[in-house]
Amino acid sequence: MLSLNLRVLVAASAVLSSFFGLAGVTLDRIYRTSAEQALEETLQGHIYALIAAAGIDSAGKLFMPDKFPDARFSNPGSGLFAEVDSNVDDWRWRSASMDDVDIPFAVSLGRTEHRSEKIQLAGGRQLYVYSYGVVWSDSNDPNQAYTFSVAQDLQGFNAQLSAFRRSLWGSLGGVALLLLAVQGTILRWGLSPLKNATNELAAIEAGKQPRLQGTYPPELSGLTSNINTLLSQQQEHLERYRRTLGDLAHSLKTPLAVLQNAVENHQPSDNLMAIVREQVERMNQITGYQLQRAATSGWTALVAPVAVREIAQKVLNGLQKVYADKQVVATLDMESHIEFPGDEGDLMEIIGNLVDNAFKWSKRRVCVLAETKPAPQEGQWDLFLRVEDDGPGIPSEMVRYVMQRGRRAESDIAGHGIGLSIVRDIVQVYGGTLEIGVSKWGGAAVNVWLPAHSHVPGEAGG
Repeated sequence: MLSLNLRVLVAASAVLSSFFGLAGVTLDRIYRTSAEQALEETLQGHIYALIAAAGIDSAGKLFMPDKFPDARFSNPGSGLFAEVDSNVDDWRWRSASMDDVDIPFAVSLGRTEHRSEKIQLAGGRQLYVYSYGVVWSDSNDPNQAYTFSVAQDLQGFNAQLSAFRRSLWGSLGGVALLLLAVQGTILRWGLSPLKNATNELAAIEAGKQPRLQGTYPPELSGLTSNINTLLSQQQEHLERYRRTLGDLAHSLKTPLAVLQNAVENHQPSDNLMAIVREQVERMNQITGYQLQRAATSGWTALVAPVAVREIAQKVLNGLQKVYADKQVVATLDMESHIEFPGDEGDLMEIIGNLVDNAFKWSKRRVCVLAETKPAPQEGQWDLFLRVEDDGPGIPSEMVRYVMQRGRRAESDIAGHGIGLSIVRDIVQVYGGTLEIGVSKWGGAAVNVWLPAHSHVPGEAGG
């Protein structure tokens, strides 16, 4: 496929060629028409000079002088010829320059009638002929009617026309080549940011640099900024996966060591089964927690926003079936236009865990609130979520405890105790905050603040 530079250059060449071609044809036609008109006017002047030099003798016949204002009429081979013909008899006068030239002039033209044409003689010689009808009296006396004709060789005219055409097309061709060279230079300069971006992307693929570092014009700054955002997010996700795998491997060492020690010490079967059950449950918790951390997407560029009310309604519908025996009255306090510009799965995880905890601990009432508030950046809005219930609540001294993985406020409530820690980690990935307070009914109120965008460390401007 042709490059952008070559495509634009080919298109510009076609446009310039068409323009200069049409301009050349038009100028050539105008010049040729003007030159022919000027030649005709010159020949007409010669006709008038011949008429002025002619006279009538005593017998009433037309006579022509021996000398003329233009000496070429008396010079054979001069290329300027003249002839006068009577319209009623065979009388004819021919200039001395027509010594051996036979030209088919027009005859029998009426008063002031004129005719001009190009003719070609038998030898290939081209002439421009102009004839004019004259009546040598005030009355229309047919005996005094004559046709004056003048012809000029077109060799000089054609040479002049050819010289003009060579000059015209040479000039237009030179200007076209100059414009094409300038156009190519401008295109190369104008498209240089794209080439720089291509080179930088190649360097990124080769691992020589982490992101686009050049300064780009406004037309490309949005694209380069999005590319840098995607690269930063990819690097951040990769680092998160690596940290999660390291944390998972580190966390599994302890339960595996406990199991290995129980087997090597030949524990009784009852004790061994209890230890295995306890450690397997612990490994399930660890694995679920770390997998959820790894699956958190965080802010992602070029992603469609998620309708918060729709997700919250799905969660409430599902949990009301799970906790149908408690007959919890759940309400949604949010507008339908509120959106979350992140991953749908992350939002589902946040709302799902918080509402699930609220259903578990509530007596009869749960409320999910969502609203947007102006962000520091102009035109952006932060998302605020609040899930509250009418349960026993969480004492302030227990807040730090329940935020830890595997910790629960009451051991007799079913669950792994990782819901709040998962929500905390997701919120931190989005650059937000999570707080636990007291609801309007005296129960727990979990507040989540998600900023419009998270800061990507070290991101270079495009």
